[in-house]
Amino acid sequence: MTVWALVVAGFLAMNAMAHRHAHAMMHFGGGTVRTNKPEKLHPAEKIRVLISGVTVPRPQTRLGPSALGPQCRALTIPCDNGVRLGAWYCPGSSDSPLVILFHGYAGEKTGTLREASAFLELGLSVLLVDFRGSGDSSESYTTIGYREAEDVAAAVAYARANLPHPRVILFGQSMGAAAVLRAVDACGVRPDAIIVEAVFDRMLHTVRHRFKALGLPPLPGAELLVLWGGLQAGFDGFGHDPAKYASAVTCPILFLHGSDDPRARVEEARRVFAAVPGSKQFEEFPALGHEPSSSRYPEQWRGAVSQLLAVASINAAASGTSHQSWDPINFRRVYGPRHTAAHLTGDRRSPIQNAWIVVGASIRYRDPRVGAGDAHKAVESGSLGRAPRRPRRCPERHRRRMR
Repeated sequence: MTVWALVVAGFLAMNAMAHRHAHAMMHFGGGTVRTNKPEKLHPAEKIRVLISGVTVPRPQTRLGPSALGPQCRALTIPCDNGVRLGAWYCPGSSDSPLVILFHGYAGEKTGTLREASAFLELGLSVLLVDFRGSGDSSESYTTIGYREAEDVAAAVAYARANLPHPRVILFGQSMGAAAVLRAVDACGVRPDAIIVEAVFDRMLHTVRHRFKALGLPPLPGAELLVLWGGLQAGFDGFGHDPAKYASAVTCPILFLHGSDDPRARVEEARRVFAAVPGSKQFEEFPALGHEPSSSRYPEQWRGAVSQLLAVASINAAASGTSHQSWDPINFRRVYGPRHTAAHLTGDRRSPIQNAWIVVGASIRYRDPRVGAGDAHKAVESGSLGRAPRRPRRCPERHRRRMR
């Protein structure tokens, strides 16, 4: 009887600890100092974290939109159930594609400033969005990308209705990447292209990696943490699976991933990549961890993004919906045969080099719909753009606000 009592007491204690940890990770507090990364914690600090849970202050935006550019301005995007999303909008020309950027866990929009600046240099317009609970948005919680998919859908709907851009490209880092993929699958969001960086394949796997970083066995702690986190937020944490969501992607998609990422292993990201049925490219960065690739590999990042833009332009040209093109170098409209491959890639390379980018992109993305004829049509006719589509609402059962 004593043995069984100890087993039951241990089981209850483990669940109570998992409940406390899940709440601490998914509800931002009012403190000022965030718990350090697991790898940098001393043994005594690891014991304290194990007992009391992590401290994650609410992410704050301490800069203004002018940090990105003088033409940038702050926006508020309405979401379901009274949630409000803070955002910065920085326009290029009215006929340039719009890139909507989404940050990672416990971050806020200025975490994507480097990428936003790079997109602006390529001649695109940008919209940096705070997820619920972060920066200038309302609420004080996170669901690791699950309910944030509704934020992605709201941002896309707002952009389609209020910002004058013919195409929308989504960029998401880590949790932001998972939210983008779920928005495509669950909310019917249909962007013209997607870029995901450091994406995890399942919520359970990324939680297991955090346990390993603490030097703890992941079983059964990770399973209990996912269970209680999902129960607190009102969703199935074990079913939070970006690899499943990826099967709904129909537009060109670029994966950016570090070979040494300890949070989202590269083989797990490749599982998500394998689930995409259409145009796709995987760009791996050597000796890179769970961090932005643009900071350490700016040229490789720019080359991969330029190829994605080329493929998205080719697809739009093949659709034949528009004969108006976008020139990211000079922010002007060009028409018909004057359009060149440089306008597709945003580079100042020679015409021959840019032609190779377009042809190489069509090969690397392995899209049967994109052939040499389509590349030629895109280069010669400059037919860009696609009619905007309104995303359907996320399933009603997923839209309950978390308290």
